[in-house]
Amino acid sequence: MSTIGLTHVIGGEAVAGTDHFESRDPYRGTLVATAPAAGADEVAAAVRAARAAAPEVAAMPAYERAAILRRAAGLVIERAAEIGEIMARETGKALVDAEGEVKRSTDTLGLSAEEAIRIEGSHVPLDGSAMGHGKMAFLMRFPIGVVGAITPFNAPVNLACHKLGPAFAAGNAIVIKPPQQSPLVVHRLVELLYDAGVPRHFIQIVHGGAAAGQALVTHPGVDMLTFTGSSRVGAEIRARAGLRPVTLELGGTGQTIVCQDANLEIIAPQLARNAVRLAGQSCISVQNIYVPRALAGTLGEKVAAQMRGLRLGDPLAKGTDVGTLIDEGAARRVESWVGEAVAAGARLLCGGNRHGSAYEPTLLTDVKRDMKVACDEVFGPVASIIAYDDLEEPIRDISESPFGLQCGVFTDSTQRAMMLARRLRTGGVIINGTSTWRTDQLAYGGVKDSGLGREGPRYAIRDMTEERLILFNL
Repeated sequence: MSTIGLTHVIGGEAVAGTDHFESRDPYRGTLVATAPAAGADEVAAAVRAARAAAPEVAAMPAYERAAILRRAAGLVIERAAEIGEIMARETGKALVDAEGEVKRSTDTLGLSAEEAIRIEGSHVPLDGSAMGHGKMAFLMRFPIGVVGAITPFNAPVNLACHKLGPAFAAGNAIVIKPPQQSPLVVHRLVELLYDAGVPRHFIQIVHGGAAAGQALVTHPGVDMLTFTGSSRVGAEIRARAGLRPVTLELGGTGQTIVCQDANLEIIAPQLARNAVRLAGQSCISVQNIYVPRALAGTLGEKVAAQMRGLRLGDPLAKGTDVGTLIDEGAARRVESWVGEAVAAGARLLCGGNRHGSAYEPTLLTDVKRDMKVACDEVFGPVASIIAYDDLEEPIRDISESPFGLQCGVFTDSTQRAMMLARRLRTGGVIINGTSTWRTDQLAYGGVKDSGLGREGPRYAIRDMTEERLILFNL
């Protein structure tokens, strides 16, 4: 595949831009694409174009928007191999995971199509008061206008669909800033939407890094912001957004609680695979595994054996289970954190070695709760066994942690499962599954430093529309 030169898309036209950046294959180091880095002027032009298009998007009937999204869902399947290869080359994600993500995104677009024709309001009964008697009121939802979307590299296609699909379904114009590490694959996705029938001036693409993102966040012409990324950047966006609605899908530390009655043979493969899927670059990747002290040694051995059986290698090769991290800098950071933990008393059960941009599936034990590998988001293929003597310990650790995205719980006791679901302060509790489980129609998101608002087409559309009261004096 030859190097691709990208442009912005503003007002339906290709805009070459000036300063350019590169995306490189993290496994081979070869150039994949170049893209222009937008400045404040280009972002402002994109927002103006979106504002001009917004009334036209809102006026498009819902059934037409739904039909376009259904066509897009079909095109995703047709182009899955091509888009999956681009993703694997730009991100280092194993090809099997890349193609799986692309195919999964057809659900996200299809669900968005279904929700486009189900945006509804409600009647408000007013005769419950003397002032309201004789009047009629109802609530309706209307497009918010211009949605600014900033998307991440770790699941670049499906997470972009979680922003583009609901925003268009709701009748909004969009300005999207793809991730700097993987601009080509998101650009291809937007082109697919154009091919499915979305008028080109409805979706603006501005490429770039932090400067482009900041310009989009602070531009007063953007009515709503949706961001997936780190908790640090999410906090900065929230501080700059003012009174505009913001949805933030941020980081986590992938906690999973194993209870005394869990079947270790069944759960060990799940823990191992979900700790290293996408090379651990998922905000719900299994990271901290809480285990009764009496079971910690046995479970550690079983998970380590499963990890050793996973193949680390060329992301484009069939049979590769774990590809690279996004770049060598990310792999060096993971290497450093693991080294710090081992120096402070943690013990390696498997892995622990870096190979360029790749890092071996790694399992630690004897981990202290204040080590970076436990209390911060590793975002790499590393998990830790944390032994506990009383179930109150993980409940306290998880609920008091600054992160609260999703928690897995393994137990055969319905009573214990419900107790944990009530007491764990996280955005989701997955019973008899790891923290990693997600399906695209559910309300997905976190609390505390893990985010604000919920993804999933039905729930995203709530944030991408405005509720308006309409009252008749009869």
